[in-house]
Amino acid sequence: MAEAGRPLVRIRELKMHFPIHAGLLGRRIGEVKAVDGVSLDIIEGETLGLVGESGCGKSTVGRCVIRLYDITEGSIAIDGADISRVDQTSLRRLRPKMQMIFQDPHASLNPRMTVAGIIGEPLDEHLALSREQKLARVYELMDAVGLHRAFARRYPHEFSGGQRQRIGIARALALNPKFIVCDEPIAALDVSIQAQIVNLLEELQEAFGLTYLFISHDLSMVRHIADRVAVMYLGKIVELADRERLYADPAHPYTQALLSAVPEPDPEHERHRRHIILKGDVPSPANPPRGCNFSTRCPRVMDICRQIEPEFLEVSPGRFTACHLHGTTAQKNGEQQPSTTQLTH
Repeated sequence: MAEAGRPLVRIRELKMHFPIHAGLLGRRIGEVKAVDGVSLDIIEGETLGLVGESGCGKSTVGRCVIRLYDITEGSIAIDGADISRVDQTSLRRLRPKMQMIFQDPHASLNPRMTVAGIIGEPLDEHLALSREQKLARVYELMDAVGLHRAFARRYPHEFSGGQRQRIGIARALALNPKFIVCDEPIAALDVSIQAQIVNLLEELQEAFGLTYLFISHDLSMVRHIADRVAVMYLGKIVELADRERLYADPAHPYTQALLSAVPEPDPEHERHRRHIILKGDVPSPANPPRGCNFSTRCPRVMDICRQIEPEFLEVSPGRFTACHLHGTTAQKNGEQQPSTTQLTH
């Protein structure tokens, strides 16, 4: 799927640095490099999984992509429209194309509004519909996400976590978006409900031709839903590849460590697996290490890793990684840093 379509979302050298202020005068003494040079393409109709440890910058990337933050540097284009620096008035006109499903369905819903009011709010903001047309659209969306129409007059506190997330999904679909950022949409739900929500997202994607950026720390669920997977560490993408290839043969040492922590359902196979235990803590994004960000914890670290930041290179067709273990080989073969078109492979 990823090879056949066109890029709907193009992200180039995205940076999001949050200032650190201190002292009585509130002087700027530094910055937190939450996202520090991310380049990605998301193909129309695909699900791109974005994984990594907590605090690596995954959610910040998602919020930057739909311009909930004013980015520090870089460019973002959605469906051919560059939204990197547009003003809020222009951005408001582009909002129907891009929506977000938030992690906590309880915190993201207004407790004073009914289900009909929550789902219908985007319609009030962007469309001029009559009361009857609006209610018909609300009912249509409730049907799509599996909510009974009789629930339209109820309030969020009357629902379970899974039902609240369905309300959030219905709200995100209200304006027929092309692109949806799913920011850990199942993290706050019971395990028994998580599969239902993921299956619903897949059904909606097929029915409405949606494109997802699926952010999660649950590697098993990402393997189920994603077409390609990007692995993030300390504000940077360290590996990007097709789902099956990445899970079967991870190239970056950090990806290898992440996947080694995923339990296998077969007890016999799990007993003989090699687990990679990373030593030390994740460095502060306010003071990242010199060279490779992963050099302080990498079990295969070399001298060059502590001195020079590795380039994000295509080490095999469709597989990109930022690691000197593979970068040296790629350079010997005459491969260069990925171009705009290469990132879509």
